Amino acid sequence: MLDATTRSGGTAAVSPRAAANDLAVAVPTAAPTLAPATGFAARCARVLLSPWSRLSLLVVLLASAASAMLVLEPQRLLTDGWPDRLGGAAAVLAYAVAYGVCTVAFVPRPLLNLAAGALFASQLGLAAALGGTVLGAGLAFCLGRALGQEALRPLLRGRWLKAADDQLSRHGFRSMLAARLFPGIPFAASNYCAAVSRMGLLPFLLATALGSVPNTAAYVVAGARASTPTSPAFLIALACIAVPGLAGAAVAWRKRHKLRGR
Repeated sequence: MLDATTRSGGTAAVSPRAAANDLAVAVPTAAPTLAPATGFAARCARVLLSPWSRLSLLVVLLASAASAMLVLEPQRLLTDGWPDRLGGAAAVLAYAVAYGVCTVAFVPRPLLNLAAGALFASQLGLAAALGGTVLGAGLAFCLGRALGQEALRPLLRGRWLKAADDQLSRHGFRSMLAARLFPGIPFAASNYCAAVSRMGLLPFLLATALGSVPNTAAYVVAGARASTPTSPAFLIALACIAVPGLAGAAVAWRKRHKLRGR
């Protein structure tokens, strides 16, 4: 009896099952992949890109920038003036870029606005200061959104924190516009609070550009007319600086009970 082969004219025909078995034995097996190395690289990537690692990177960047500003002393522009090799539109553009970087490094905006007025007079100084304000706010927002939002959002558990986050997320433009109009709210704090919220970048920049005009213009005019402190323009600028601050303090005082009740 023939089970695996059949005789036909002196030749043997191999069955398909036997041929498949022989082929499977003949084909060499593939070399094992380097799974441990791949797994180690993946773990390292997860650690480096984790929310807390990115937040740590943000803290290091901001601390380094603030330390650099302490060493460079940008306030010397008020006494030493702008370098002579820069002039005209190039000087205004360079100052706007430097202004934006300095605000990310926590340099006070009033100081930069006064310097803009003292260096470029009222009109060009206002253009440089507003450009730097929007640039600095955009840089801080993008850094906070990319490096800090994912780690900080789970920490928004307090009553006031949740209320501020809800206000910025749902009414971003008008909330940021109000924050820019009242000078009592720190510029850097509002930038990073908006970054942690779900507010969009475009409404943030637009509200910053519009809301920063009055206060910025007042400081720039004050810096431009600082040599004549008794002039009407200087006195009006001082009034424009003081009145919004007092109004903001009064509104905060009246709203304190409502905020505590949330």
